[in-house]
Amino acid sequence: MNIKVIAFDADDTLWVNEPYFRQTEEQFCSLLAEYASQHELERELLKIEIHNLGLYGYGIKGFILSMIEAAMKITQNTLSIEVVAQIMDLGKQMLNQPIELLDGVEDVLQSLKNKYRLVVATKGDLLDQERKLKKSGLNHYFHHIEIMSEKDDANYKKLIKHLDIQPDELLMVGNSLKSDIVPVLNIGGYGVHVPYHITWAHEQIEHSIDNERFKNVESIKEILEFL
Repeated sequence: MNIKVIAFDADDTLWVNEPYFRQTEEQFCSLLAEYASQHELERELLKIEIHNLGLYGYGIKGFILSMIEAAMKITQNTLSIEVVAQIMDLGKQMLNQPIELLDGVEDVLQSLKNKYRLVVATKGDLLDQERKLKKSGLNHYFHHIEIMSEKDDANYKKLIKHLDIQPDELLMVGNSLKSDIVPVLNIGGYGVHVPYHITWAHEQIEHSIDNERFKNVESIKEILEFL
């Protein structure tokens, strides 16, 4: 390998994220429990979230709007303004959550920072991701921050062009096979998958990956052994 740049996903790779969405989803279902079962509410919310990705992108703000839309649909537009306010408060609570770094993250970044150019390659709301990175205290480890609207082959190609490297000089580290690993392998880079115990349904893939440039690890600390 001739790795020059190591890119890290942010949410659920560097810090905790998805559990806050799950917790808020449960609270959303409790608010609307008189209208439908939890399973039905979760299914409807997910369907609307995915439908809205092209409009709102990824992140908490889009999630708030999707919760309100789902609630309106489920209640057949009889949703009270009080419940709308409660849903908005749930979203604000998510935006104000403290940043909880995952185990081993800072040790790994400290070990790698003088050997490779380190970057963050994430997706989501620009303001929210910038806020989380600042609150994390990890800014000083990274040469570049890339916040994408979508993690696909084209945007990873733009990233390596910006970094002035070849595809096989990039290693991407992340918890999502769909967003962090597959597109990078497609363009000729390396991928290390660090699973997180909770993964959003939209980020899951059903097929396995058989590629010599791919490695699955149990902990982010194993990256040091891989390199």
